[in-house]
Amino acid sequence: MTPRRIGNFNLRQAVAADRASCYAVCLGTGDSGRDATHLHADPEALGNVYVGAYLAFELELSLVLEDQIGICGYALAALDTKAFHHRYVNEWLPPLRAGRPAPSGPATAWNRDEQLWNLYHHPELFVPERYADFPSHLHIDLLPRAQGRGLGRRLMSELLGLLAARGSPGVHLAMAADNHRAAAFYAKLEFNEIARNSDTLFLGRSFSR
Repeated sequence: MTPRRIGNFNLRQAVAADRASCYAVCLGTGDSGRDATHLHADPEALGNVYVGAYLAFELELSLVLEDQIGICGYALAALDTKAFHHRYVNEWLPPLRAGRPAPSGPATAWNRDEQLWNLYHHPELFVPERYADFPSHLHIDLLPRAQGRGLGRRLMSELLGLLAARGSPGVHLAMAADNHRAAAFYAKLEFNEIARNSDTLFLGRSFSR
């Protein structure tokens, strides 16, 4: 995509060198949208699970938002979730597993990092029941200094357009069930609930309408 100026912000396609900055955004929003830095001794654990593979395998569908300080948001997507999962499990996770053994002991005693390290070994991969309708998936995070300016909507609009242009019939995403601000944001973008578990909502949006 062609980089775009939005006021004092720049929206552009991500490059591999953005990895550390995108990881920092992930950590800075990793507690249901709040800063999770104080919860993690391993600052890369969240990014390894939720960001890195997109920059490795789906760079054309990875967008970043930056200001004069640096990257302050991103929107990341995979066109074909099953194909992405295959590469995630077989290419992305093996080096992470080699560096972090699966935690032992009762899961209720694991800290936040250990919970994430466990996902290196036992990933939780969601595939919608109506996969043909929502084969793509995405997620978006913005640091506080980029929030409340309509920038999230602009990022989403750009990414949804890229997915539709590549022939995707629909997209899904996961969000923390207690993140009510995010739920309101996605509702305005015509996402609807397609599944849920105890702490996660899964929302879908069709491109056919």
